[in-house]
Amino acid sequence: MPKGIYRLPKIANEPVLSYAPGTQERKALQLKLAELNKGGLDLPMIIGGKEVRTNNLIDIRPPHNHKNVLGHYHQGDKSHVEMAIDAALRAKPAWEAMNWESRAAIFLKAADLIAGPYRAEFNAVTMIGQSKNAFQSEIDAVCELVDFYRYNVKNMYDMYAMQPSSSAGVWNRTVWRPLEGFVFALTPFNFTAIAANLGAAPALMGNTVVWKPSKTAAYSASLIMRVLKEAGLPDGVINLVYVGGREAADVIFNHRDFAGLHFTGSTGVFNGMWKTIAGNMEKYKSYPRIVGETGGKDYVFADHTANPKQVATALTRGSFEYQGQKCSAASRAYIPSNIWEDVKKYLGEDIAKIKTGPVDDFTNFVNAVIDEDSFDKLSKVIDDVKTSSDAEIIFGGTYDKSEGYFIHPTVILAKKADFYTMKEELFGPILTIYIYEPEKMDETMEILDKTTDYALTGAIFSSDRYNIEHMTTALMHTAGNFYINDKPTGAVVDQQPFGGGRGSGTNDKAGSIFNLLRWVSPQTIKETFVTPTDYMYPNFLED
Repeated sequence: MPKGIYRLPKIANEPVLSYAPGTQERKALQLKLAELNKGGLDLPMIIGGKEVRTNNLIDIRPPHNHKNVLGHYHQGDKSHVEMAIDAALRAKPAWEAMNWESRAAIFLKAADLIAGPYRAEFNAVTMIGQSKNAFQSEIDAVCELVDFYRYNVKNMYDMYAMQPSSSAGVWNRTVWRPLEGFVFALTPFNFTAIAANLGAAPALMGNTVVWKPSKTAAYSASLIMRVLKEAGLPDGVINLVYVGGREAADVIFNHRDFAGLHFTGSTGVFNGMWKTIAGNMEKYKSYPRIVGETGGKDYVFADHTANPKQVATALTRGSFEYQGQKCSAASRAYIPSNIWEDVKKYLGEDIAKIKTGPVDDFTNFVNAVIDEDSFDKLSKVIDDVKTSSDAEIIFGGTYDKSEGYFIHPTVILAKKADFYTMKEELFGPILTIYIYEPEKMDETMEILDKTTDYALTGAIFSSDRYNIEHMTTALMHTAGNFYINDKPTGAVVDQQPFGGGRGSGTNDKAGSIFNLLRWVSPQTIKETFVTPTDYMYPNFLED
């Protein structure tokens, strides 16, 4: 095909629509929700571009209305994982040989499809399947996903332009090769954008992928594959399998051509996979790339000069948006005693106004947690606190699973800084607050630093610039994404690349060039134009 040095279309963050009453987007989304709630789903696996069905049918039920069976997906087994690997390896030679601009065009087209004709459907599917309200879904399933696809292309373009210098008579070049083998993408339920990106980022760089989504996000995974197919993604580049985690791991981590893991999920699962991979190193053709974003115990820390209303708003939004089911959600807070009563007042007023219920009522701020296991875990925490002498519930503390898995926004006041809800990731709408004396700010920051092994997100609030600088330095290693006078959630692609350190992952910053670098194996080429024909160097010549 014709060659050229191609200029990309203008890349910018996708605007977030409001879904306010009377807007066209609200009407379109309501119609799509009504249509899709009728059910009739039959979701096959997609392996080598083919629909694969089994006799093992798993119900799909909305978390906010678990009595409603929307349909089913087809659960696979180890044989389907093997099929997916074979399909990925068959597709790899042609895919990695494809010109970069053709790969780019596929994902740019997918982004435009999602932002345009599929916008309402992406939102509706995410809302129904993962119990996410309209605004949260718009941010995630549309805008962040579109941004991932577009900025991945821009970052690839910039990366390919990273070339070495050359001396006289020499041309040095860097070839950004895809990895040898296939990449395994293991994705969570809570963000449709993350699920779609974990396979897409390696694929864009010329890799082929076996993708296992969370069982509670099968619906949105199916839609992602449908749109990628329409955008022109060749068969076998990304292979979607609905299988158990252990079944997938048993096959994938013992395969010679396993080349990389792209993961978002729990720290325990990630650590277990890392151990398995390390124990199997002699089996692999090359050292696998292991990229993971894992758990968090994200914090808000306020000093004595912080604005109480701002702090309260950050806690309400940061803790209770999407039922706290974000790895970045604020789940612990350290508030000085001099502003606590005001913070408590404003926080209580917010919680009193929050409505909880199904997603098709757009006035509901909080919806259902993802499944019964999550509900049972969170309700047990609430019950434990009610009988504890070391903590008390000051707001919320109620729950109900008769129709949907609803946990009402709950605030715990801990009497000890090491109370277990200050340390353990809960992944639900539960916030724990510890009150400290203003003169003990440094001591309390040290406690914050040492309380957990997580270091994903954190936020500080202060009106004192000296304190802001001091707090930023003291808490340097506690968060990969750090926020000053803002909630610790809501990272935007190309603005706040996302990822954490310590027990929160490898900090490879999704949506940035740093992540894409993990999916290539650079090759350096030196070409000499006038090749020497005399082995002697001038210093060896006689005077």
